[in-house]
Amino acid sequence: MRSWLSKTLDSLSNFLASRKGLLPLMGVAMIFLNFLLGVFSQGWLASSDLFLHLGVIIAILGFMLAWAL
Repeated sequence: MRSWLSKTLDSLSNFLASRKGLLPLMGVAMIFLNFLLGVFSQGWLASSDLFLHLGVIIAILGFMLAWAL
């Protein structure tokens, strides 16, 4: 289990090292998706702002990883 996790994290790190702006762009896209859901939908997904919170977390982690890598 540990070796699988270690290999996965290593390959993910190598993938993201050359694509430093991918996670922040994904976070911004999720925030925009949350805006669209709020405008066009009234369900629990729009009222909970799930994509807004996930987008902010992913964008912040992306900036932190881009700075570290």
